[in-house]
Amino acid sequence: MSQGNDSGRPRPALGRSTPLLAVLLLLLAGWFGWSAVEQWMQSGTSAGLEQSRDQAVTGVQQALAAQTSQFGKQLALEPVKAALVSGDATAVALAIRDKWNGVEDAQVLDASLAAAYAEPATFGYSRLALLEQALTAGQPVALVVRDGGSPRLGLAAPVLLQGKPAVIYIRQPLTRLTSVFDGIDSPDSAFLGLRQGGFTIVQKGDTSLGNSADALARPVGDTGLRVVAELPDANTGAMGLGVIPSAIVALLLVATALLLLLGRKRLMNLPALRKNNAEADDAGPTLQEALEQDPQPLPLAATARPGDAPQAQVEPGAEAVLPVIFRAYDIRGVLGTELNASVATLIGQAIGSEMQAQGLRDVVVGRDGRLSGPELADALIVGLRRAGCDVIDIGMAPTPVVYFASYHLRAGSCVAVTGSHNPPDYNGFKIVIGGETLSGGAITDLYKRIQEGRLQRADSEGSLQQREVINDYVQRIADDVQLDRPLKIVADAGNGVAGAVAPQLLEAIGAEVIPLYCDVDGNFPNHHPDPSDPHNLEDLVQMVKRFDADLGVAFDGDGDRLGVVTKDGKIIFADRLLMLFAADVLARNPGAMVIYDVKCTGKLSDYILRNGGSPMMWKTGHSLVKAKMRETDAELAGEMSGHFFFKERWYGFDDGLYAAARLLEILAQRDEEPSEVLNELPDAVSTPELKVAVEEGTQHAQVALIVAAAQLEESPFAGARISTIDGLRADFNDGWGLVRASNTTPVLVLRFEGNDEAALERIKALFREQLLQVLPAGTELGF
Repeated sequence: MSQGNDSGRPRPALGRSTPLLAVLLLLLAGWFGWSAVEQWMQSGTSAGLEQSRDQAVTGVQQALAAQTSQFGKQLALEPVKAALVSGDATAVALAIRDKWNGVEDAQVLDASLAAAYAEPATFGYSRLALLEQALTAGQPVALVVRDGGSPRLGLAAPVLLQGKPAVIYIRQPLTRLTSVFDGIDSPDSAFLGLRQGGFTIVQKGDTSLGNSADALARPVGDTGLRVVAELPDANTGAMGLGVIPSAIVALLLVATALLLLLGRKRLMNLPALRKNNAEADDAGPTLQEALEQDPQPLPLAATARPGDAPQAQVEPGAEAVLPVIFRAYDIRGVLGTELNASVATLIGQAIGSEMQAQGLRDVVVGRDGRLSGPELADALIVGLRRAGCDVIDIGMAPTPVVYFASYHLRAGSCVAVTGSHNPPDYNGFKIVIGGETLSGGAITDLYKRIQEGRLQRADSEGSLQQREVINDYVQRIADDVQLDRPLKIVADAGNGVAGAVAPQLLEAIGAEVIPLYCDVDGNFPNHHPDPSDPHNLEDLVQMVKRFDADLGVAFDGDGDRLGVVTKDGKIIFADRLLMLFAADVLARNPGAMVIYDVKCTGKLSDYILRNGGSPMMWKTGHSLVKAKMRETDAELAGEMSGHFFFKERWYGFDDGLYAAARLLEILAQRDEEPSEVLNELPDAVSTPELKVAVEEGTQHAQVALIVAAAQLEESPFAGARISTIDGLRADFNDGWGLVRASNTTPVLVLRFEGNDEAALERIKALFREQLLQVLPAGTELGF
């Protein structure tokens, strides 16, 4: 016992700890109070953004309506009418430009559009799409087009020129639309913009939020334009409490602290307590004395013992590498905020370190057509070489060409720098090491390597060489695939990197190719390069009809996915294409396994069985499907998203370009028209992929709740065949439904199919009811 104390008497209950406790309570009160204020401010930002967004939608609609209305008035002017009757196209254009202030250009074309279609790439596919829309609609229409080397507002209207059908094209400055946003007072901390396809026409606020702005987007009628919006990341309330509970807790804590302080002050005025507390305050040792009496041990990290291995050295900049970019199938993030050159270098060093651990050195690197591609690819190569890897740089090439190069050049490993089908400000990496596509834990291990400092630094850098392999890729396919008869094909690359290869490849196998949006442009100005979305295929449908083509094919941003439309404008979804591929492969490989993902039609399994194959349903994800193919030795696989994997006659990786070649080969062998062959495939009433936006990081938990409810005895899914390998799929006798969590974005992915409309609606209603019990109130399901 300390000799300076009256150790026989208990110390008073109120001592030095009372004011410290009060201070702690006040600090907690401040935390809860600030949480309430932040949430209140965020709710105000949310309400303000939604109001601004809706105001923008209305404003853009009014601006477009004003332009089309003005167009109609111009056509009714006497000089214009007279010139049209006389057939003087030049006079028509001059009269409109003379009477309509601000018009940059005016042209009159006959309805055949022969001059435009003679050189469609020069004239501009977006302008052609506008003129076709006007002729189809029979009234003035407007669209953002590329004209004069930059985006413009284009208008078109059908007319009669000397009694013959024609169309007038008007070019206006883009300020006709963008000026709407000048008068909108949107929150500076949020993002607001106008977008057509993947091209952002105008933006306000925090532009770094623009990558995911489609979650709150609203379409501008049926114009193809949409007003996009995004809020900054919401700060979760203290201990998960909302505004009012946080404020109440803060007030209670303040009140408690005041009571403690006031109560202590009154008690301290009592003589006995003043004396006892003075003794207590003077009793214990000071901090310095305590340290001298009992020195504290050094932190473990500062102590070293003989024989210990040297500690890993974390590379500079490792703290900037965010775990959120390490996804289920690849690495992907937003340029600037999540991904930059220094991050790419560390990722390259981590990939190289893993390769070295497996005794591998050679690696192929290629990139898609995104504007950030060269910088990120160069930085990635620095990291790979730093780890001692020998790099073969093939430059700009579709992802499947990068995969091909890893086989062709006998490297066995490769990295494709690509943002796939994501918006322009995304980029990322698809990785193959030793022939295995990294996914799941193998990808997150790269993040752990970076954070734990387990990065290889070779004594000397690896080598670097440049190789061109696109011609080898085309030749390899053309040597194996040739069409029995020529087919006329429209190929839509959506301005993605597939446009640099698709026309050359399809022509090499014997097709007549009409390129659409095949000029590589990392802004994706015409439409989003995602063929799984029917909206992105509208221009392709139009061009197939216009050129009387046999078929239309579309590719995603990096060329590993395929979309198809027939000459009558029907979209053939990937699960039905897989039927055609399966029948062809199984004719040469009886009993072979065919893998498909959980989003595919319920009729696919029966079709594979009838053609002598072994069907297997598996999880969605190109990496997961490729791993399952290796495990089962399957000859063919496909996903609803448009990924196709051919092991027969190919290498087993997903390749939209090769799949297009195999499709044309099959169709050219048949006497029927391609549309007839494709329309004969079993079909049902179905939805495309539907996406329900949810809060970041919650999608898997919400699906888990739905899965748990479906497995109860009293579940409304009783009687259905339940599969839970990837979310919940319930197969009924007359259809099926699916809900799964996306592994790449904060959405739930759904798809439904029925033998008829009644079955489809019943299954949709069943899933809708279950979702509403799990999702937060106010969530928009959209189906």
